[in-house]
Amino acid sequence: MKQPPDSGMNTAEYAVGTLAAVAFAGLLYKVLTSNIIQSALTAIIQRALK
Repeated sequence: MKQPPDSGMNTAEYAVGTLAAVAFAGLLYKVLTSNIIQSALTAIIQRALK
């Protein structure tokens, strides 16, 4: 079966997609390692374990 010409991403689209994923991962890492979020997560876990 023949695929249409625009089925999938080309190299430039992969590069942009990868860059966006890395930027999102970096942002998520910064948010999750901030003191406020760590304190909130610790409180939630401690409350759940009681």
